Amino acid sequence: MTASLLTQGTFFFPGPTEVRTEVLAAMARPLIPHRGKAFEALYAGLQGPLQTIFFTKRPVYVSSSSATGLMEAGVRCAPEGRVLSIVNGAFSARFAAIAKACGRETDVLEVPYGEIATLDMVKDALAKQRYAAVTVAHSETSTGALHDVRGIAALAHDAGAVALVDSVTGIGGAELRFDEWELDYALTGSQKALALPPGLAFAAATPAFIDAAKSTARRGLYFDLVEFDAYGAKNQTPNTPAINLFYAAAEQLPAIVAEGMEARWARHRRMAELTYAWVDDLRAKHGDAFGVLARAGARTPTVTSITIPTTFTASTLVKGVAERGFTIGNGYGKNRETTFRIGHMGDHSPDRLVECLSVCSEVIRELAA
Repeated sequence: MTASLLTQGTFFFPGPTEVRTEVLAAMARPLIPHRGKAFEALYAGLQGPLQTIFFTKRPVYVSSSSATGLMEAGVRCAPEGRVLSIVNGAFSARFAAIAKACGRETDVLEVPYGEIATLDMVKDALAKQRYAAVTVAHSETSTGALHDVRGIAALAHDAGAVALVDSVTGIGGAELRFDEWELDYALTGSQKALALPPGLAFAAATPAFIDAAKSTARRGLYFDLVEFDAYGAKNQTPNTPAINLFYAAAEQLPAIVAEGMEARWARHRRMAELTYAWVDDLRAKHGDAFGVLARAGARTPTVTSITIPTTFTASTLVKGVAERGFTIGNGYGKNRETTFRIGHMGDHSPDRLVECLSVCSEVIRELAA
């Protein structure tokens, strides 16, 4: 596939997502010192759009890293004590693995991939043990499942814990209101629903979370949120940032705000609904093996994981679709060959998604024959 094709709405991978040519071009601007007025103005210019996107009055931290870095930051800076990790897919499992790797005693509340932990499940788990923090994936990229993070955060608070929210494929495409939902810490990555190149991560934290972090031992240095907060107050980053990616963000984030968050969420819901209807049609034509992995009522609007028959593999399907000029994704982790994923997020339109789904239908018809 050529780069020109990728600029025409053919890249429906579940992250990184397609990036507009204007955003890519912005990265070619000359470098500037990161300890100077020009960079401070650049950093400050991102704050308004980021606060709108996160629905917060808090500063939004910008890290020159993948979102995994800010997952680790949340764990390292969380109050001392045991962690409850809600696991329903590969990326929520990564959050649990990070907590363990950071030396935290960690219990896992695990549900089958594609499912979500109900609020009753979370409440029961929190009643059995004293926890300092709860980790949860808002939008589980590997399965397409969507958690009620507002409800989970409220239960965590009732139990004296903070909630650490991975919204990597959520923020920018699925509703999340940081302040109103009283979240403690939420993060996302640049390369998903924000439709930016990979390499930046964004997070918001409450004043109480940052204040508590100041007395947390072994929070490290590179991902120390206390440092991010202090430098952010000066419109700076603690360490040398990826300045060219900041240029890209300065081009894209205002465009997201201009669309309007309610309108952007609605567009993502339309694309998700088109995908679900298409899967229903596949099932009617080719059998019950085709289905949406996540159950109705608990699906993220940004990525759909689709089950397939055992008569062909996801890799075969993905390859056939690529040969026709569109990029979709395999399943992830243990679902790699039994599901495929379509990332309908970022700046994609419903009309262009229909073209992608039509191509997928052609390949499935050949494979299912």
